[in-house]
Amino acid sequence: MAEFPLARATPGPQDVKGILHPDEQARHRSLVRLPPGPSVARFVEWYWVVRWDLRGRPPYFAEVLSFPCVNITFERTETRSGGFVNGVVTTKFVRELGGLGETFGIRFRAGGFGAYTGLDVGALRDTSVGLEEVIPEAAGLTARVLEASSDAERRDLVEEFFGSRRVPDDPTYRSVLRIVAAMERDTELTRVDQVSERFGVTARTLQRAFRRYVGASPKWVLRRYRLQDGANLLARGRFEDLAALAAELGYFDQAHFSREFTAEVGMAPLEYAKNSIRSRDEVTSKVF
Repeated sequence: MAEFPLARATPGPQDVKGILHPDEQARHRSLVRLPPGPSVARFVEWYWVVRWDLRGRPPYFAEVLSFPCVNITFERTETRSGGFVNGVVTTKFVRELGGLGETFGIRFRAGGFGAYTGLDVGALRDTSVGLEEVIPEAAGLTARVLEASSDAERRDLVEEFFGSRRVPDDPTYRSVLRIVAAMERDTELTRVDQVSERFGVTARTLQRAFRRYVGASPKWVLRRYRLQDGANLLARGRFEDLAALAAELGYFDQAHFSREFTAEVGMAPLEYAKNSIRSRDEVTSKVF
């Protein structure tokens, strides 16, 4: 059996890839990530916890360019409570944070939820479904997780449940993991035909595997990673030469990058960069 691909290390608080307007978001909510234990690490990338207390303040709309992953969330807010399976979100994800609330999330590895459950993850794309509708044997898990007194206890409860199932090795899932990891890390991969050539699989085979395991097309995954990279660089001040940035991200020209970025994020690259810098300066001025 080939060695199972390792997950990347659980990111620290400074890793904001995928989070839009990160400095502004940090003023409205807290974010903690926890690593998975060995019993679930084949399928789970990490756990994440978001909390906010905006009582007496206007609601805040948190925006994210989501990763190609399924998330299970245990939520307790003023408008929604329970356990949910959240498929890959192919548009900008926007969540209203109001009053007092918290969410404990399980971020599965790309393809991990499909490999664990045997389900066609494409059917979950852009949907949020009750946990017990998708995994009936999880009845009662949501209440126990939400009643737990600490994040560590919540993680233990989740791992006791998900780690108890014996899941056979799945060579296709292992291949999907390797391909998705290359798509994320290698910015020179910008086209599906490049991916097919590197990994020796046809575009049609890639399409089928990605629909079944990831829930989105290979083309979308490549595009999403490059847009995340672009947003991350812009938020850090890389906006003086947008043509060079577009080329670095694999776009044909600056106009193509600007169109895609604006369509997904809702504002032009230069506007986004200046907005991010302004938010960071506001945070700095309050600290010092």
